[in-house]
Amino acid sequence: MDETYSTPSASPAPGNPPVAGTAAFGKFMCVLQHVADAAQPPGMAELAARSGFPRPTVYRIVAGLLEHGLVAAQPDGTYVLGPRLLSLASRSWSRFDLRVALLPDLHALRDATGQTVHLAVPAGDAMVYIEKLDGPGAVRMASRIGGQLPLHCSAVGKACLATLEPAALDARLAALPLPRLTPATLAGAAALRAELAQVRRQGYAVDNEENEPGIVCYGVALCDASGRAVAGVSVSTLAFHQPARPPSACIDPLLRLRAAASARLAGMPAPLGNPLL
Repeated sequence: MDETYSTPSASPAPGNPPVAGTAAFGKFMCVLQHVADAAQPPGMAELAARSGFPRPTVYRIVAGLLEHGLVAAQPDGTYVLGPRLLSLASRSWSRFDLRVALLPDLHALRDATGQTVHLAVPAGDAMVYIEKLDGPGAVRMASRIGGQLPLHCSAVGKACLATLEPAALDARLAALPLPRLTPATLAGAAALRAELAQVRRQGYAVDNEENEPGIVCYGVALCDASGRAVAGVSVSTLAFHQPARPPSACIDPLLRLRAAASARLAGMPAPLGNPLL
């Protein structure tokens, strides 16, 4: 839908003076709405043209949106919805078609593995959890719906990165922060690139205590009809369970879920959020 939004102009009801800052808030929402509605991530010039605001005004608005995580900058100078916006929306995921469509598969995966299962979507330089099903054990993981985790050291993040074409991956890695969160986090882009090649060969990614000590995760990417990663699914287990539990007990059901989910994703509208690139 190609629709033009403008700053709200309705007058306040009699006896109710306008709230200070309402006009500025309307401008912020106008620009944010254009980022959300654009068929392709828009740049600064397109946002100025569509909003009708002077470019310096749009620069200030985008800077504010970036500061608060409501939009995220792409390597090519365009903008997508940011991780904080998805986090704020986490209370209404029951209306989110992707989550609803995959919920039966997620329950089946949790039951088959006996472990905690997560569904996450890409948002800027992070993945955002939109569903979590705890395993039946007494131990509960600290992850939460709306929480964020990095692309480079999470199973779902690495699985999604591995779907990118070489040029897109180069651009993404050039701009991606790669902090070492644990002693096991991969050090640098070269090590991550080698890991992603392994992910492509085997069809799944592993987070071996790279994001959080004591937690091992296995993840797969879910792609739309064009091959773009729109979500990731992971199975998370405690590291000290590994010697007694072969990885295949988590990986095989995870790969079966990916195959089954492909049919559900075919023809679905794009989910809230943005593909990786």
